[in-house]
Amino acid sequence: MLRTWFEIPLWQRVITALILGVLTGWAWGPEAENIKWIGDFFIKSIKMLVVPLIFFSLVAGVAAIGDLRKLGAVGGRALLLFVVTGQIAVWLGLALGTLATNLQLFPTKETLGTPSVPTPEPNPTTAVDMILSIVPESPVQVMADVAVLPLIVFSLLVGIGILMAKEEGEPVQKIFDSGAVVMQKVTMIVMEITPFGVFALMAWVAGTMGIEALKALGWLVFFNYAGCLLIIFGMYSAMIKLLAKLPVKDFFRGIIDAMAVSYSTASSNATLPVTLRCAERNLGVSNSVAAFVISLGATVNMNGTAMYLGLATLFGAQIFGVDLTMGQYFLISILATLGAVGAAGIPGAGLIMMALVFGAVGVPLETIAFVAGVDRIMDMMRTTTNVSGDAAVATTVAVMTGEIDRAEMVSADDV
Repeated sequence: MLRTWFEIPLWQRVITALILGVLTGWAWGPEAENIKWIGDFFIKSIKMLVVPLIFFSLVAGVAAIGDLRKLGAVGGRALLLFVVTGQIAVWLGLALGTLATNLQLFPTKETLGTPSVPTPEPNPTTAVDMILSIVPESPVQVMADVAVLPLIVFSLLVGIGILMAKEEGEPVQKIFDSGAVVMQKVTMIVMEITPFGVFALMAWVAGTMGIEALKALGWLVFFNYAGCLLIIFGMYSAMIKLLAKLPVKDFFRGIIDAMAVSYSTASSNATLPVTLRCAERNLGVSNSVAAFVISLGATVNMNGTAMYLGLATLFGAQIFGVDLTMGQYFLISILATLGAVGAAGIPGAGLIMMALVFGAVGVPLETIAFVAGVDRIMDMMRTTTNVSGDAAVATTVAVMTGEIDRAEMVSADDV
């Protein structure tokens, strides 16, 4: 029986738990709150992973560049495109969240009857104080306090230090590479309890808050898909058309296999071999550029996740009555981009990054309990967005550096 359970794909177990949770909540009513502790256990497990996952993943990601000199023709262009598209993606998420709020598609705290939870007061620090705060006086204390921004800065510096140390830094790099793999495995273990957490949380939401909460989640899913489609067919198409100067239709025909696999697995890492094959065989990208850019992108390019973090933050702010300032919008844009960089390329990693962004701007982490039930549905589309972005950046960089064989690109007439 246990073997049969684990043989069922995780996403199918999550969707089943979502449906059963909603039905249980409707039938049980407010008493469904009695099993909310199972969902709380799941959320605490996610929060447990934030610091070690960010630390190991970011350090390993920077060190994976291999040589600071590679940040030239290929690496420099790729990183610039990853950062710029990441910023566009998160601001798109914030714009969609603002639109949904203004159209009153996301319920307010009053209409939803959201239970009161402690909300941190806005931090009255000045711009200078904020700049100084990103430099950690004690990395250990930063980790203990889950102060994410200085943790990210420290992680980036450690990664750069490994690169500068060259051969002498290789033993340390292996430690962080192994640590990143280990934390991905630990994350996968935590993800195995997702169906139980989703069942309990959806039963609680449906039983205590009723149809309004479910409608709100429906709109969140809608805007998540809308944002991802705008990134794929808007931003990536513009990149291919204007920067790479290649036929957009041929590009998407060339990566259709990678898009299909990424949507079904919700894992950038699992899709990596397929993405590499599509880039080299269908798009004509040279092996050196494809291997470097797409492997790097599987770690640092998470545009779908960045967009979603901006959208979900405004969703949580609305339902818990948190007023966000423009300064906090900019903080969200920075943390969502950097948090997406630190997100592991495995299913459910976006939930972990939520704790990073929510905690920094005072949005209650209980928001995660609302969205966890439908996260897998959204994660599939976000992963497709991320993988498409890896291929788009690799193709664009290959054109810029003359590392593409245009004759290899799949023609619409060949399909």
